[in-house]
Amino acid sequence: MSDFNLALVIVAIVVCVLVFLFNVYLLVNYQHPDDANQAYFPKFVVVFGLSVAAISILMLPADVANRQACRHAIYNGSCNLTLPMKDLWLAIYIVDAVLVFFIIPFAMFYYEGDQDKSVGKRIKSALLWVVTTAIVCALLLGILYGLVGKVDFTVRHLSSTTTNFPSNWDFTNSQPCIGGAGARACSAYTASASSEKTWTMRTTFPEYVVALATIVGSVLFSIFGGVGIACLPLGLIASFIRRPKAVITRSQYIKEATELGKKAKELKKAADALHQEERSGSKGRKWRKNVKAVEKELLQLEEDVKLLEEMYPQGEKAETSWALTVLGYLAKLVLGVLGLIVSVAWVAHIVIYLLIDPPLSPFLNEVFIKLDDIWGLLGTAAFAFFCFYLLLAVIAGAMMLGLRLVFITIHPMKWGATLMNSFLFNVALILLCSISVIQFCSTAFGYYAQATAAQEIFGHTLQSLRGIKYLYKYNVFQIAFIVLAGLTFIYYIAFGWRRKKPSGKFQLSS
Repeated sequence: MSDFNLALVIVAIVVCVLVFLFNVYLLVNYQHPDDANQAYFPKFVVVFGLSVAAISILMLPADVANRQACRHAIYNGSCNLTLPMKDLWLAIYIVDAVLVFFIIPFAMFYYEGDQDKSVGKRIKSALLWVVTTAIVCALLLGILYGLVGKVDFTVRHLSSTTTNFPSNWDFTNSQPCIGGAGARACSAYTASASSEKTWTMRTTFPEYVVALATIVGSVLFSIFGGVGIACLPLGLIASFIRRPKAVITRSQYIKEATELGKKAKELKKAADALHQEERSGSKGRKWRKNVKAVEKELLQLEEDVKLLEEMYPQGEKAETSWALTVLGYLAKLVLGVLGLIVSVAWVAHIVIYLLIDPPLSPFLNEVFIKLDDIWGLLGTAAFAFFCFYLLLAVIAGAMMLGLRLVFITIHPMKWGATLMNSFLFNVALILLCSISVIQFCSTAFGYYAQATAAQEIFGHTLQSLRGIKYLYKYNVFQIAFIVLAGLTFIYYIAFGWRRKKPSGKFQLSS
């Protein structure tokens, strides 16, 4: 067993290092050229935040493996020699909350500050915004905690009489208690409904803050995850369907490139005008509306340029470039089909195991257990894959809705063209949703992840919190997840395979 524990510690350390290196790789390749060799503090926050989000998701399968480390132990206290998962979970939650509500907002305000101001003034302005936001949030949390910061546990009041210690115990289904025939008040299954009571107690303030953060994350998770679980695989398949079928002629390329050049000039002129308005201090509702219009047109222009480059490869290796383009779309098709299988499995599991009471089958829980019987960590690896896939679905849903809803700020992730404010926004979104993904996975795979520290933390306290418990009692988040997944599936079947029409000549709404 000690060898197993040592191996688990080594695997945990290696995974943390690999996650950190992978996030550095993402930062280097996704960052915008304008941010090269500068904005080091936002870059550190991005890498650290992504690492915390990835490690928090991986901690759930690690928690399961940690439980298995002492499953066959023959002496008491053997589980004390394993990883201190509960302490690690609490540390992750604290770091997650500090990043989302303090560090990342400060980094965004600092990065988006006026570049003409000194570093000291930018820091002062960012701190002012963060402190003001923190004071308002603290007041709201304090008021809510004082009014409804209690948990209502539903319990049964059971009792039994006493008697002399007998030489033999004679209990049956009709006689489960001490005290003669007909005494049934000690059995939770046969006790009358009047024995059910509500036990109320005040929760701790940190637990209440974590619960509210989880609720906020659950709302975002239900929206983005429900949309993403469908659009992630279907988007890849639709991309293959809309792929360029053949290389265009040179005359067609010149015509299209000329039109895109005109649109680029108009966008630059509009962006310069908006920047001039920003410097003059006239940042009203109309200005923000025009900024969003410019951002949408710029994203469409980038997609048109990329598509044109794919349809007319140039240079000495044009044929190789076209072959790689074809292989890339074939890879999207394969990944899309595999992702669709995983998405269907997720939706089916939610319906079978969570929405139907009692569950029809453990489904994926049983699959993971059987995989563990084949090889010790095979089920754990499959479990980690499904949890990570759910996080990827949340990110895909956020990207899709962020490009279509007016009230959401657009922060796209583009290879080699992602500004730090977009990085920071998406990292905050991932961190906020990661806690809800963990809570959702620990509930969805409760049979497989039983007796873990995660289940202890996400136990009855969160689901018994006053004013919130009904969201869990009536499966509001799971139902919203399934409904949005179904609507997204219908949308892609009806419209997703169609090629986007040109957006036309750009004009400011002014």
